[in-house]
Amino acid sequence: MRKFLFHTAAVLVIYLLFCNALKAQDIPLLPLEQFHARGGIGNVMEKINKGETVKVAYLGGSITAANGWRPKTTAWLAKTFPNAKFEEIHAAVGGTGSDLGVFRLAHDVLQHNPDLLFVEFAVNDGGASPENIWKAMEGIVRQTWKANPKTDIVYTYTISEALAKDPRDGKCCRSMSAMEQLADFYNIPSINFAVPVLALEKAGKLLFAGTSAPEGVILFSGDSVHPHDAGHEIYLQAVAEAITAMKDSKPVNHAPKLEKHFIKGNYEDAKFVPITADLLQGKWKTLDENDSLQRSFGKRLGAIYHSGEPGSKLTFKFKGTQAKVYDLLGPNGGQVIVTIDGNTNPKPVPRFDSYCTYHRLATLRLAEDMNDEVHTIMLHRKLNGL
Repeated sequence: MRKFLFHTAAVLVIYLLFCNALKAQDIPLLPLEQFHARGGIGNVMEKINKGETVKVAYLGGSITAANGWRPKTTAWLAKTFPNAKFEEIHAAVGGTGSDLGVFRLAHDVLQHNPDLLFVEFAVNDGGASPENIWKAMEGIVRQTWKANPKTDIVYTYTISEALAKDPRDGKCCRSMSAMEQLADFYNIPSINFAVPVLALEKAGKLLFAGTSAPEGVILFSGDSVHPHDAGHEIYLQAVAEAITAMKDSKPVNHAPKLEKHFIKGNYEDAKFVPITADLLQGKWKTLDENDSLQRSFGKRLGAIYHSGEPGSKLTFKFKGTQAKVYDLLGPNGGQVIVTIDGNTNPKPVPRFDSYCTYHRLATLRLAEDMNDEVHTIMLHRKLNGL
């Protein structure tokens, strides 16, 4: 019998969302440039110059989660500025974009009070509309500066073959362009990793994807998305050049930037809401601390609820426009029946897919674009034969 896994937090947005910025079809593709200093990282440099502890957070997808540019950057910082101490906050989750990142930001990043936050979602947001990118990415910025107006933010744009057409023509792809508009609005530095990668490709010194490359040519990736170590070294070099260029930045209080919105109704109030035992009906238990899934995902999820009983339910109410459950996909995942305000979707939602030879973090989208009212959602495991 398949096991049904739920995380102890549902994801809620508590405001009606609307967009007053550009329509998706009107978004300009901006010129491709490797680095924009904008407001710099003066608060970080002040702490570095004083020899203090600097907490560096990395929020992103699988490219950042890899043993690549993230730990390489932390190591480079420690080597370059030996008088300061650097602590890394690893907040990258593979296969996820800014639409989840904005919800898990407080738990995975802000509770650790970072001094510098790298945000990497250009590839995983590649299929998202500019409006949805703006809502989530602006929410990340505003949540961060509400928590600490001295935290410096840097946008980083990774590259994949699927997004490379426009960059090869000297333009940012759509997700990069949308993020660059926000970066301009909030005066946030940005680093575009596509520039050095594609420059090497154009010079015949890099093969973007393949199983092997000629001698003297860098094989960037095997799957057109995730860089090999040599590719991560290129990313690191771009970060190093940018930070070096910003080393004379002046400290700034980012709080005044919050006086205006890029999009009213962005996700700055997105939050995790814990699931409690009174919301569960049927046979549920929390996984033991020695359970392999609890050990692997407990840091992200806290306690993980488990039920192998068909018909076990989770019922909760929320006021807002959108609700999700942060859960796991895996080979022993079940199927979920979703009921919203008494209306049951007859098609079950599987919590496994063709990639599920292992477990991974995921988001079960329940309700989107709802009226900003109180809604009731019930989830239950699909009954055998139903």
